[in-house]
Amino acid sequence: MKILKLTLLFICGLILSCSDDQDDTPQTTAPKLIIKLKFDPNQERLGNLGQPVSVASGNAAQSPTINRMSANYIEFAPTATTALGTGEIVFEGDETSVGGAQAIDFQNALFAGNNETFLEVPLSDISAGSYEWVRVSLAYQEGAINLLVNGQDLTGTLASFVGYNSYISSFDLNGSTIEVNENKAQGFWAFEALGFTTQGQAPEGATTVPNPLFDSSPIPQGSCVVTGEFENGLTITGAETQDVTVTLSFSINNSFEWTEVNQDGKYEPEAGEQVVDMGLRGLIPSVGD
Repeated sequence: MKILKLTLLFICGLILSCSDDQDDTPQTTAPKLIIKLKFDPNQERLGNLGQPVSVASGNAAQSPTINRMSANYIEFAPTATTALGTGEIVFEGDETSVGGAQAIDFQNALFAGNNETFLEVPLSDISAGSYEWVRVSLAYQEGAINLLVNGQDLTGTLASFVGYNSYISSFDLNGSTIEVNENKAQGFWAFEALGFTTQGQAPEGATTVPNPLFDSSPIPQGSCVVTGEFENGLTITGAETQDVTVTLSFSINNSFEWTEVNQDGKYEPEAGEQVVDMGLRGLIPSVGD
């Protein structure tokens, strides 16, 4: 009996020793590229050419509160003359032709909110090199806007499809289901307030897409590829041992714009005020947490 007890103690000691050895083994994880999103109402308001602009005469605008956003394409560009599609393509979202023409597959899109992670990819998938610019093809943004209805100030939820073309089966907007089941061109929007919903379409070409490289690296009309410059560049050596975080800060400075019927600076759809622009107003990428 004494021998049996000693044997059991010896076996238990071996098990605990092995367990301790495993716990002490350092866990190594391959470094990643982490892409985060940020929405800044105080960031400079830019036009299509990447220059500061004010709200157009006869219009009014407000800075929405963005709850979440989706992008369909991210590319790092080494120089100002790097043509669209010839840089380092970091991400390409799903697309589909089920609605006819090629379109962003909204049902399979990735989303992130303010200061949230949108994408993580192994750094080993990114070519070593130095990059000065980033291009982001925006697809969707959703947030809160203020409006005036029957003399009452209300807050509603706006869904803006700013991608070049989106196939949408249906989507949830603050608890209300919007059925679409077809392709929608850039500028399609839906709005919900107090359980009521409405839909609309901004004019073709009206969505602002800031591109400071308009002269050296133009983008196709309606593509919604926003371009921004790294202040100190981004260098990938291929020998990184830690994650690299890139934060994409988008300007939402008066990014929701409408035609003004009553000159009061309030969005009044009942008065016939029409949405004319929902595009983000600039992009500043930065490296670090």
